[in-house]
Amino acid sequence: MTNGEKQSFIADIHELDKKGAGQAVVWHERDGKQKKLKVTVPSTLPGEKVRVVINEPKRRRANARLEEVMEPHPERLEPLCPHFDRCGGCVWQHWHYEGQLRHKTEQVKAFLVKHGFDPDVVRETIGMERPWRYRNKMEFTFSPEGLLGLHEQGNFRQIISLETCLIAGETMVEAAMEVARWARDHQLTGYNKDTHEGLLRHLMVRESFATGELMAALFATEAPEGELSAAAADLTERMTNKFPQLKSLLWLENRAWADRTQAEKTHVLAGRDFIYDELCGFRYRLWFDTFFQTNPVQAAKLVELALEMGEPKPHEKMIDLFCGVGTFSLPFAKRVKALAGIEIVETSIESAKRNAKDNGIDNTYFLARDARRGIDEVLEQFGRPELLLLDPPRSGAGGKVMRKIGRAQPERVVYVSCNPETFAADIAEFVPFGYTLKTVQPVDMFPHTAHVECCALLVKSS
Repeated sequence: MTNGEKQSFIADIHELDKKGAGQAVVWHERDGKQKKLKVTVPSTLPGEKVRVVINEPKRRRANARLEEVMEPHPERLEPLCPHFDRCGGCVWQHWHYEGQLRHKTEQVKAFLVKHGFDPDVVRETIGMERPWRYRNKMEFTFSPEGLLGLHEQGNFRQIISLETCLIAGETMVEAAMEVARWARDHQLTGYNKDTHEGLLRHLMVRESFATGELMAALFATEAPEGELSAAAADLTERMTNKFPQLKSLLWLENRAWADRTQAEKTHVLAGRDFIYDELCGFRYRLWFDTFFQTNPVQAAKLVELALEMGEPKPHEKMIDLFCGVGTFSLPFAKRVKALAGIEIVETSIESAKRNAKDNGIDNTYFLARDARRGIDEVLEQFGRPELLLLDPPRSGAGGKVMRKIGRAQPERVVYVSCNPETFAADIAEFVPFGYTLKTVQPVDMFPHTAHVECCALLVKSS
């Protein structure tokens, strides 16, 4: 059926892509011939028969809009969030949670098999008892009209104005809605990414589930001075009156064209420029740009798993590679003789040093270097470690870093990964150095999304 440039198709979903969207193949006529078209259909599940609409199906690949689920998956659910169909924050609210966990386990196994590893070392994914309201940090964006929300699914330019968010802490959502009302009341414009005009860019909200402290950081293209003084004063009054747990209210100047939550200058409207959080009995200071695990419940399980697998001993030396602010460093440092942390971000290293001091830990050495040079420097000063932990970014550690670790010959390596694809490629680099993959434990840090974390143990053969 053809309607202008739009065409409707019946499609069978055969698998999910890395982002969690359904994949199908349909045939359409072009230039008098039947052509195969690979189609991506969000909000669908494997085995479903669906009717989809495609705009201008001229290429070999196309994105489709789901029109009707004709034969639903037995685990399909009605999404709880009213914004699910449009918002890009979640992709799997239509799927029973047990199905999500099963798929994540299979995904980890598939990447390992691709690189020659035994899938039997993979345990079942650890899920959450309550897979909602789990995020302790959210970044919202203002539309050019001044409305606050999240990006539309598959459309970075479009902002969905939100009434709620079911994966964020409830207080965080209330704080965001209060800022949205303030912006509307003062008729403040949002930032236009095309014209580079407008005032309000982003709102970042952090909440410590352990201490209850709240941070709200507003990113704007101008300082809260002159004509904006009254609006800033009103924001301060509203937020401090309504949220007594608000310990940090920030106005951050960001005039750069890049669409990131960065700041050239920080104005503290109320409280301090950081909040306190706790994880596994350790206290951390979090600034607006501090990387910290966004799901504290599962992060605690991840730390416990790393300790269980690594088996740190009082006489041992250890390296924590990509250590960040010391999330893993501090719990391990309590159990080893000495620990060296390496991280390329200097502000994170400064935070790690401060966090160690705040927690009375004095056997750590933190170095602000990239991973490759940092390992060489630490090995020269520190000697060979018995234990090494690495928690690289989604892009992975890379072959050069992994081979450098292999040559260092630590007895045990604990790899914490947020991307099973790069994890599998990285640990394949270890095999020639005599390491065996003992166990892999997937952990669901982000329910209702396609992301999965892993904690794995590799042991040097005797």
